[in-house]
Amino acid sequence: MGSYVVLNTAPKRIITGVGTFLVIFTLGVMGYRLGGCGWLDSLYMVVITVFGVGYGEVCLVTTPQMKLFTILLIVGGTSSVVYIVGSIIQTIAEGELKQALGARRMTRGIESLQHHAIICGYGRIGQILAKQLESNGIPFVVIDRNPDRTEAAEFHGYLVKTGNAADEEVLMAVGIDRANVLATVLPDDAVNVFITLTARELNRKLRILARGEMPSTEKKLRLAGADQVILPASISATRIADMIMHPATLDFLDQEDGRNTLNELLARVDVQVDEVAIAPDSPLINGTIGGLEEQGKGTFIVVALRKASGEMYIHPKRQQILEADDILIVMGHRGDLPRVVQRYIVRRQSLDL
Repeated sequence: MGSYVVLNTAPKRIITGVGTFLVIFTLGVMGYRLGGCGWLDSLYMVVITVFGVGYGEVCLVTTPQMKLFTILLIVGGTSSVVYIVGSIIQTIAEGELKQALGARRMTRGIESLQHHAIICGYGRIGQILAKQLESNGIPFVVIDRNPDRTEAAEFHGYLVKTGNAADEEVLMAVGIDRANVLATVLPDDAVNVFITLTARELNRKLRILARGEMPSTEKKLRLAGADQVILPASISATRIADMIMHPATLDFLDQEDGRNTLNELLARVDVQVDEVAIAPDSPLINGTIGGLEEQGKGTFIVVALRKASGEMYIHPKRQQILEADDILIVMGHRGDLPRVVQRYIVRRQSLDL
Protein backbone atom coordinates (compact mmCIF):
# COMPACT_ATOMS: atom_id res chain seq x y z
CA MET A 1 0.00 0.00 0.00
CA GLY A 2 2.92 2.36 0.64
CA SER A 3 3.93 2.44 -3.03
CA TYR A 4 0.53 3.87 -3.95
CA VAL A 5 1.02 6.73 -1.51
CA VAL A 6 4.45 7.60 -2.90
CA LEU A 7 3.34 7.46 -6.49
CA ASN A 8 0.35 9.69 -5.82
CA THR A 9 2.61 12.56 -4.65
CA ALA A 10 4.24 12.95 -8.08
CA PRO A 11 1.05 14.00 -9.96
CA LYS A 12 0.43 16.54 -7.20
CA ARG A 13 3.82 18.11 -7.88
CA ILE A 14 3.04 18.30 -11.59
CA ILE A 15 -0.33 19.95 -10.90
CA THR A 16 1.34 22.44 -8.57
CA GLY A 17 3.96 23.28 -11.19
CA VAL A 18 1.39 23.73 -13.96
CA GLY A 19 -0.76 25.90 -11.72
CA THR A 20 2.19 28.10 -10.81
CA PHE A 21 3.19 28.40 -14.47
CA LEU A 22 -0.33 29.47 -15.49
CA VAL A 23 -0.41 32.13 -12.78
CA ILE A 24 2.98 33.52 -13.85
CA PHE A 25 1.98 33.38 -17.51
CA THR A 26 -1.26 35.27 -16.85
CA LEU A 27 0.50 37.88 -14.73
CA GLY A 28 3.09 38.29 -17.48
CA VAL A 29 0.46 38.97 -20.13
CA MET A 30 -1.32 41.43 -17.85
CA GLY A 31 1.97 43.16 -17.01
CA TYR A 32 2.93 43.75 -20.64
CA ARG A 33 -0.63 44.82 -21.39
CA LEU A 34 -0.43 47.47 -18.68
CA GLY A 35 2.97 48.50 -20.10
CA GLY A 36 1.26 49.52 -23.32
CA CYS A 37 1.40 46.36 -25.49
CA GLY A 38 -1.60 44.89 -27.25
CA TRP A 39 -3.09 41.55 -26.15
CA LEU A 40 -1.41 39.53 -28.89
CA ASP A 41 1.90 41.33 -28.48
CA SER A 42 1.73 40.79 -24.71
CA LEU A 43 1.16 37.05 -25.24
CA TYR A 44 4.04 36.95 -27.71
CA MET A 45 6.38 38.74 -25.28
CA VAL A 46 5.58 36.33 -22.46
CA VAL A 47 6.21 33.27 -24.65
CA ILE A 48 9.60 34.39 -25.99
CA THR A 49 10.62 35.61 -22.54
CA VAL A 50 9.63 32.54 -20.49
CA PHE A 51 11.00 30.00 -22.94
CA GLY A 52 14.16 32.01 -23.62
CA VAL A 53 13.65 32.22 -27.39
CA GLY A 54 14.46 35.91 -27.72
CA TYR A 55 13.19 35.91 -31.31
CA GLY A 56 12.58 39.62 -31.31
CA GLU A 57 10.81 42.05 -29.02
CA VAL A 58 7.68 43.72 -30.37
CA CYS A 59 7.30 45.87 -27.26
CA LEU A 60 10.23 47.97 -26.20
CA VAL A 61 11.37 47.32 -22.64
CA THR A 62 12.92 50.67 -21.81
CA THR A 63 11.65 51.74 -18.41
CA PRO A 64 13.23 50.42 -15.19
CA GLN A 65 9.87 49.03 -14.11
CA MET A 66 9.42 46.97 -17.31
CA LYS A 67 13.00 45.72 -17.16
CA LEU A 68 12.55 44.56 -13.55
CA PHE A 69 9.21 42.99 -14.49
CA THR A 70 10.83 41.09 -17.39
CA ILE A 71 13.64 39.83 -15.14
CA LEU A 72 11.12 38.49 -12.61
CA LEU A 73 9.10 36.91 -15.43
CA ILE A 74 12.18 35.15 -16.80
CA VAL A 75 13.16 33.79 -13.37
CA GLY A 76 9.65 32.77 -12.35
CA GLY A 77 8.56 31.36 -15.71
CA THR A 78 11.76 29.40 -16.32
CA SER A 79 11.73 27.99 -12.79
CA SER A 80 8.14 26.78 -13.12
CA VAL A 81 8.89 25.10 -16.48
CA VAL A 82 11.96 23.39 -15.03
CA TYR A 83 9.88 22.29 -12.01
CA ILE A 84 7.21 20.76 -14.26
CA VAL A 85 9.73 18.90 -16.44
CA GLY A 86 11.59 17.65 -13.36
CA SER A 87 8.36 16.42 -11.78
CA ILE A 88 7.45 14.50 -14.93
CA ILE A 89 10.87 12.86 -15.08
CA GLN A 90 10.71 12.04 -11.37
CA THR A 91 7.26 10.52 -11.80
CA ILE A 92 8.51 8.20 -14.52
CA ALA A 93 11.64 7.29 -12.55
CA GLU A 94 9.69 6.65 -9.35
CA GLY A 95 7.18 4.49 -11.16
CA GLU A 96 9.86 2.33 -12.74
CA LEU A 97 11.81 2.13 -9.48
CA LYS A 98 8.79 1.18 -7.42
CA GLN A 99 7.79 -1.38 -10.00
CA ALA A 100 11.25 -2.93 -9.97
CA LEU A 101 11.44 -2.94 -6.17
CA GLY A 102 7.92 -4.33 -5.94
CA ALA A 103 8.75 -7.16 -8.35
CA ARG A 104 11.92 -7.96 -6.41
CA ARG A 105 10.07 -7.92 -3.11
CA MET A 106 7.34 -10.13 -4.59
CA THR A 107 9.93 -12.62 -5.85
CA ARG A 108 11.63 -12.78 -2.46
CA GLY A 109 8.28 -13.30 -0.76
CA ILE A 110 7.39 -16.20 -3.05
CA GLU A 111 10.84 -17.77 -2.68
CA SER A 112 10.41 -17.80 1.11
CA LEU A 113 7.13 -19.74 0.97
CA GLN A 114 7.03 -23.26 2.38
CA HIS A 115 4.08 -25.68 2.56
CA HIS A 116 1.89 -23.09 0.88
CA ALA A 117 -1.13 -23.08 -1.41
CA ILE A 118 -1.20 -22.07 -5.07
CA ILE A 119 -4.38 -20.48 -6.42
CA CYS A 120 -4.66 -20.67 -10.21
CA GLY A 121 -7.14 -18.03 -11.32
CA TYR A 122 -8.23 -14.85 -9.53
CA GLY A 123 -11.82 -14.70 -10.70
CA ARG A 124 -14.82 -14.77 -8.39
CA ILE A 125 -13.99 -18.13 -6.83
CA GLY A 126 -10.28 -17.33 -6.64
CA GLN A 127 -10.97 -14.06 -4.83
CA ILE A 128 -13.20 -15.75 -2.25
CA LEU A 129 -10.66 -18.53 -1.77
CA ALA A 130 -7.81 -16.06 -1.29
CA LYS A 131 -9.81 -14.15 1.30
CA GLN A 132 -10.60 -17.34 3.22
CA LEU A 133 -6.97 -18.48 3.23
CA GLU A 134 -5.80 -15.06 4.36
CA SER A 135 -8.29 -14.99 7.23
CA ASN A 136 -7.03 -18.39 8.37
CA GLY A 137 -3.37 -17.44 8.15
CA ILE A 138 -2.52 -19.94 5.39
CA PRO A 139 0.30 -18.80 3.08
CA PHE A 140 -0.56 -18.76 -0.61
CA VAL A 141 0.32 -17.28 -3.98
CA VAL A 142 -2.04 -16.30 -6.80
CA ILE A 143 -1.42 -17.00 -10.49
CA ASP A 144 -3.42 -15.29 -13.23
CA ARG A 145 -2.54 -14.33 -16.78
CA ASN A 146 -4.64 -11.16 -16.59
CA PRO A 147 -2.45 -8.26 -15.33
CA ASP A 148 -5.49 -6.36 -14.07
CA ARG A 149 -6.45 -9.27 -11.82
CA THR A 150 -2.95 -9.79 -10.47
CA GLU A 151 -2.71 -6.06 -9.82
CA ALA A 152 -5.97 -6.25 -7.87
CA ALA A 153 -4.63 -9.21 -5.89
CA GLU A 154 -1.38 -7.39 -5.20
CA PHE A 155 -3.36 -4.36 -4.01
CA HIS A 156 -4.85 -6.60 -1.30
CA GLY A 157 -1.36 -7.59 -0.22
CA TYR A 158 -1.31 -11.06 -1.79
CA LEU A 159 1.73 -12.66 -3.37
CA VAL A 160 1.06 -12.89 -7.11
CA LYS A 161 2.57 -14.15 -10.32
CA THR A 162 1.34 -12.96 -13.71
CA GLY A 163 1.42 -15.73 -16.27
CA ASN A 164 -0.12 -18.93 -17.57
CA ALA A 165 -0.60 -21.41 -14.71
CA ALA A 166 -0.24 -24.28 -17.20
CA ASP A 167 3.34 -23.15 -17.93
CA GLU A 168 5.95 -25.21 -16.08
CA GLU A 169 8.22 -22.19 -15.59
CA VAL A 170 5.42 -20.21 -13.97
CA LEU A 171 4.57 -23.05 -11.61
CA MET A 172 8.23 -23.52 -10.69
CA ALA A 173 8.52 -19.77 -10.06
CA VAL A 174 5.78 -19.97 -7.41
CA GLY A 175 7.47 -22.89 -5.65
CA ILE A 176 5.27 -25.80 -6.71
CA ASP A 177 7.99 -28.17 -5.49
CA ARG A 178 7.57 -26.72 -1.96
CA ALA A 179 3.79 -26.33 -2.03
CA ASN A 180 1.30 -28.61 -0.28
CA VAL A 181 -1.79 -27.87 -2.33
CA LEU A 182 -2.81 -26.35 -5.66
CA ALA A 183 -6.32 -25.15 -6.42
CA THR A 184 -7.10 -24.50 -10.07
CA VAL A 185 -10.38 -22.58 -10.15
CA LEU A 186 -10.48 -21.18 -13.67
CA PRO A 187 -13.85 -21.24 -15.49
CA ASP A 188 -12.34 -23.18 -18.42
CA ASP A 189 -12.41 -26.96 -17.85
CA ALA A 190 -9.80 -27.67 -20.53
CA VAL A 191 -7.34 -25.26 -18.94
CA ASN A 192 -7.95 -26.77 -15.50
CA VAL A 193 -7.22 -30.23 -16.89
CA PHE A 194 -3.98 -29.04 -18.46
CA ILE A 195 -2.90 -27.25 -15.28
CA THR A 196 -3.64 -30.39 -13.27
CA LEU A 197 -1.54 -32.52 -15.63
CA THR A 198 1.39 -30.12 -15.48
CA ALA A 199 1.22 -29.68 -11.70
CA ARG A 200 1.00 -33.43 -11.06
CA GLU A 201 4.07 -34.04 -13.21
CA LEU A 202 6.06 -31.39 -11.32
CA ASN A 203 5.06 -32.54 -7.83
CA ARG A 204 3.76 -36.06 -7.26
CA LYS A 205 2.97 -35.39 -3.60
CA LEU A 206 1.03 -32.20 -4.28
CA ARG A 207 -2.64 -32.19 -3.35
CA ILE A 208 -4.64 -30.83 -6.28
CA LEU A 209 -8.13 -29.39 -6.05
CA ALA A 210 -9.74 -28.68 -9.41
CA ARG A 211 -12.86 -26.81 -10.43
CA GLY A 212 -15.11 -28.32 -13.08
CA GLU A 213 -17.99 -26.66 -14.85
CA MET A 214 -19.36 -29.79 -16.53
CA PRO A 215 -20.01 -33.03 -14.63
CA SER A 216 -18.38 -34.96 -17.49
CA THR A 217 -15.11 -33.14 -16.74
CA GLU A 218 -14.75 -34.70 -13.30
CA LYS A 219 -13.42 -37.99 -14.68
CA LYS A 220 -10.92 -36.17 -16.90
CA LEU A 221 -9.66 -34.08 -14.00
CA ARG A 222 -9.20 -37.14 -11.80
CA LEU A 223 -7.37 -38.96 -14.57
CA ALA A 224 -5.15 -35.88 -14.95
CA GLY A 225 -4.20 -36.16 -11.28
CA ALA A 226 -6.73 -34.10 -9.31
CA ASP A 227 -7.31 -35.37 -5.77
CA GLN A 228 -10.66 -33.67 -5.50
CA VAL A 229 -12.96 -32.09 -8.07
CA ILE A 230 -15.36 -29.30 -7.14
CA LEU A 231 -18.41 -28.73 -9.31
CA PRO A 232 -19.84 -25.31 -8.34
CA ALA A 233 -23.08 -25.94 -10.24
CA SER A 234 -23.71 -29.22 -8.43
CA ILE A 235 -22.89 -27.69 -5.06
CA SER A 236 -25.25 -24.78 -5.72
CA ALA A 237 -28.03 -27.12 -6.80
CA THR A 238 -27.57 -29.25 -3.69
CA ARG A 239 -27.62 -26.15 -1.53
CA ILE A 240 -30.86 -24.95 -3.10
CA ALA A 241 -32.40 -28.40 -2.65
CA ASP A 242 -31.45 -28.37 1.02
CA MET A 243 -33.03 -24.95 1.39
CA ILE A 244 -36.25 -26.37 -0.06
CA MET A 245 -36.26 -29.56 2.02
CA HIS A 246 -34.65 -28.35 5.27
CA PRO A 247 -35.19 -24.57 5.46
CA ALA A 248 -35.36 -24.26 9.24
CA THR A 249 -32.15 -26.19 9.84
CA LEU A 250 -30.19 -24.21 7.25
CA ASP A 251 -31.54 -20.91 8.54
CA PHE A 252 -30.33 -21.88 12.00
CA LEU A 253 -26.85 -22.91 10.86
CA ASP A 254 -26.45 -19.96 8.48
CA GLN A 255 -26.98 -17.44 11.24
CA GLU A 256 -23.98 -16.43 13.29
CA ASP A 257 -26.00 -17.02 16.45
CA GLY A 258 -26.80 -20.51 15.22
CA ARG A 259 -23.16 -21.42 14.79
CA ASN A 260 -22.27 -19.89 18.11
CA THR A 261 -25.07 -21.81 19.79
CA LEU A 262 -23.83 -25.06 18.24
CA ASN A 263 -20.32 -24.35 19.48
CA GLU A 264 -21.64 -23.50 22.90
CA LEU A 265 -23.56 -26.78 23.06
CA LEU A 266 -20.38 -28.71 22.30
CA ALA A 267 -18.47 -26.67 24.84
CA ARG A 268 -21.07 -27.29 27.51
CA VAL A 269 -20.61 -31.03 27.25
CA ASP A 270 -16.85 -30.47 27.05
CA VAL A 271 -16.54 -31.96 23.55
CA GLN A 272 -14.24 -30.92 20.75
CA VAL A 273 -13.39 -32.14 17.26
CA ASP A 274 -9.73 -32.13 16.36
CA GLU A 275 -7.52 -33.08 13.43
CA VAL A 276 -4.24 -34.86 14.06
CA ALA A 277 -1.63 -36.60 11.95
CA ILE A 278 0.34 -39.72 12.75
CA ALA A 279 4.04 -38.95 12.85
CA PRO A 280 6.33 -40.98 10.54
CA ASP A 281 8.11 -42.48 13.58
CA SER A 282 4.99 -43.12 15.67
CA PRO A 283 4.77 -46.51 17.44
CA LEU A 284 1.10 -46.52 16.45
CA ILE A 285 2.01 -47.32 12.83
CA ASN A 286 0.66 -50.76 11.86
CA GLY A 287 -1.71 -50.60 14.81
CA THR A 288 -5.49 -50.37 14.48
CA ILE A 289 -8.04 -47.67 15.17
CA GLY A 290 -9.71 -49.95 17.68
CA GLY A 291 -6.44 -50.41 19.52
CA LEU A 292 -5.88 -46.66 19.61
CA GLU A 293 -9.34 -46.00 21.03
CA GLU A 294 -8.76 -48.68 23.66
CA GLN A 295 -5.55 -46.95 24.73
CA GLY A 296 -7.60 -43.77 25.07
CA LYS A 297 -9.89 -45.55 27.53
CA GLY A 298 -13.02 -44.09 26.00
CA THR A 299 -11.98 -40.42 26.17
CA PHE A 300 -12.19 -40.01 22.40
CA ILE A 301 -13.40 -41.71 19.24
CA VAL A 302 -12.09 -41.59 15.67
CA VAL A 303 -14.88 -40.28 13.44
CA ALA A 304 -12.97 -40.14 10.16
CA LEU A 305 -9.68 -41.17 8.60
CA ARG A 306 -7.90 -39.73 5.60
CA LYS A 307 -5.10 -41.79 4.14
CA ALA A 308 -1.90 -40.24 2.82
CA SER A 309 -3.20 -41.01 -0.67
CA GLY A 310 -6.14 -38.67 -0.05
CA GLU A 311 -8.76 -41.42 0.33
CA MET A 312 -11.29 -40.56 3.05
CA TYR A 313 -13.04 -43.06 5.35
CA ILE A 314 -16.06 -41.89 7.34
CA HIS A 315 -16.64 -43.94 10.52
CA PRO A 316 -13.63 -46.18 9.75
CA LYS A 317 -13.66 -49.77 10.93
CA ARG A 318 -11.93 -50.62 14.16
CA GLN A 319 -9.74 -53.08 12.24
CA GLN A 320 -8.39 -50.29 9.98
CA ILE A 321 -4.57 -50.34 9.96
CA LEU A 322 -2.83 -47.03 10.71
CA GLU A 323 0.01 -45.82 8.52
CA ALA A 324 2.44 -42.90 8.56
CA ASP A 325 0.92 -39.53 7.58
CA ASP A 326 -2.65 -40.74 8.08
CA ILE A 327 -4.94 -37.94 9.21
CA LEU A 328 -7.37 -38.76 12.01
CA ILE A 329 -10.47 -36.72 12.82
CA VAL A 330 -11.12 -37.37 16.49
CA MET A 331 -13.90 -36.30 18.84
CA GLY A 332 -13.36 -36.28 22.54
CA HIS A 333 -13.52 -34.33 25.77
CA ARG A 334 -12.10 -30.84 25.45
CA GLY A 335 -8.51 -30.67 26.67
CA ASP A 336 -8.58 -34.34 27.60
CA LEU A 337 -7.01 -36.17 24.69
CA PRO A 338 -5.15 -39.08 26.29
CA ARG A 339 -1.46 -38.85 26.87
CA VAL A 340 -0.84 -41.70 24.50
CA VAL A 341 -2.32 -39.63 21.66
CA GLN A 342 -0.34 -36.54 22.63
CA ARG A 343 2.80 -38.67 22.80
CA TYR A 344 2.49 -40.55 19.54
CA ILE A 345 0.33 -38.26 17.37
CA VAL A 346 1.32 -34.68 16.62
CA ARG A 347 -0.89 -31.92 15.31
CA ARG A 348 -0.33 -31.35 11.62
CA GLN A 349 1.67 -28.14 11.21
CA SER A 350 1.86 -28.03 7.42
CA LEU A 351 -0.93 -26.83 5.16
CA ASP A 352 -3.72 -29.35 4.96
CA LEU A 353 -6.87 -28.30 3.11
